[in-house]
Amino acid sequence: MIAKRIIPCLDIQNGRTVKGIRFEQLRDAGDPVELAVRYCEEGADELVFLDITATRENRKTFSDLVNRIALHINIPFTVGGGIKNKEDVKLLLDNGADKISINTAAVLNPPLISELAEQFGSQCIVVAIDTKREKGEWRVATHAGTRITDIPAIGWAQTAVRYGAGEILLTSMEHDGTQQGFALDITKEISQSVSVPVIASGGAGSAEDFLTVFRDGCADAALAAGLFHFGKLSIPELKSFLKQHQIPVRS
Repeated sequence: MIAKRIIPCLDIQNGRTVKGIRFEQLRDAGDPVELAVRYCEEGADELVFLDITATRENRKTFSDLVNRIALHINIPFTVGGGIKNKEDVKLLLDNGADKISINTAAVLNPPLISELAEQFGSQCIVVAIDTKREKGEWRVATHAGTRITDIPAIGWAQTAVRYGAGEILLTSMEHDGTQQGFALDITKEISQSVSVPVIASGGAGSAEDFLTVFRDGCADAALAAGLFHFGKLSIPELKSFLKQHQIPVRS
């Protein structure tokens, strides 16, 4: 069985790491470079950097901060926020990103996924899906979760993969920051409906939550932020727990 990945996430606002609840009530969580170094040393498998206000503010991602972080880590590094075209991607890759994450721009222009995959490779293209349950159905949200569309999350995930996405980063807005567990139903449905890895995001509150999302949610990787930032659980503790429960993880 392929090892499951543990991925800390740095949500960035004004150059600082922040964390909120359901995309709101943001509070400071520390210096992103210091956190990145810590997670790399603790054994994180990858790191995700999301400039969470870039799209709403109609600006580019902080490439200089991306570069500063990249210089201090040696694990795969995914960067997202405000990416709209091939030039944006090239700038981030030139500054040390290994993969890029697109969300709103992909929803507004799905062929962009193909353009990026053709130039940079599908393995480099992560399509992030923010989703919220509306009238009993999981719908796609854009613009940092501020706009709920009529697009079904499962159908959009399948479409993104057809266009060339190499990975799906799935965040449940209603679980985000609650530390009450991942959204197992939509995670499982999407994981079983696409041929690429799915990263579960939103709701991690304990080592048991990771165990459940790997076993029952069929996720290939799991992402967390506040749980790690504020010291409730360390990556070594989490990996030890998962190994004890026969979940394959990298040492």
